[in-house]
Amino acid sequence: MFDNHRLKLEKLFIGNINGKYPSNTMNSDRRRMMKINNWLGFYLLVICIAFSACKDEKSKPNQSQSAVKEVVLGEDEKMADHKVILFYGNSLTAGYGLDENESFPSRIEDRIDSLGLKYSVVNAGLSGETTSGGLKRIDWVMKQKVDIFFLELGANDMLRGLPVDQTRKNLSEIISIVKAKNPDVKIGLCEMMAPPNMGEEYVTEFTKIYTELASSSEIEFIPFFLEGVAGHENLLLKDGKHPNAEGQLIVAENIWKYLEKMLL
Repeated sequence: MFDNHRLKLEKLFIGNINGKYPSNTMNSDRRRMMKINNWLGFYLLVICIAFSACKDEKSKPNQSQSAVKEVVLGEDEKMADHKVILFYGNSLTAGYGLDENESFPSRIEDRIDSLGLKYSVVNAGLSGETTSGGLKRIDWVMKQKVDIFFLELGANDMLRGLPVDQTRKNLSEIISIVKAKNPDVKIGLCEMMAPPNMGEEYVTEFTKIYTELASSSEIEFIPFFLEGVAGHENLLLKDGKHPNAEGQLIVAENIWKYLEKMLL
């Protein structure tokens, strides 16, 4: 029963990207996406426990129900005690080609834990994600309460040469949906930059997306978050695009400069 529900959740979240990325990357994405809906998985598990208890004729219903209730209440209290920071992006956020604990969201979570701050970090990065894809799944992701939301999308739009106006519109709609879900949410927008070979006009218009959205929406603007990593071969994977483990540490530091004041 639990496995069937989990499989449905994975299919709903991962979508139809099977076959586009190496199997190790897909497995990493699945684990990361499962973390996002951990509370859903938990309740499904509780349902399974309760169902099994009902089938046991020798069990004591009142005691079983009390035990399940205590577990649920304990988990609720634990979740309620921590605020949630959610990083929403593509493979750059997901930690493409790396172990899950090497991604910059995980590095930031390590720092938060070391400081004893009551925040939980969710990595909602998905390899290959465009702003259009991000817009389609944002309602599902925001089913949980999010206190700080970091938006990192646009790189794949740029690499595919998608219209700048469409990218801007998608990002704006994502921001609006996040705010509608939680009016008190704090939002950070990570700037992406287009390389010169995209053409001067495209580069100019693409770069303006992030500064304009941040200034008009009272959003924390994070200047080019790959600063100090992009273009440095020793900090990138062999593909020359994604940060390696050392590069992720620098990215985490770039973002922490802005996240730290948002924690207050």
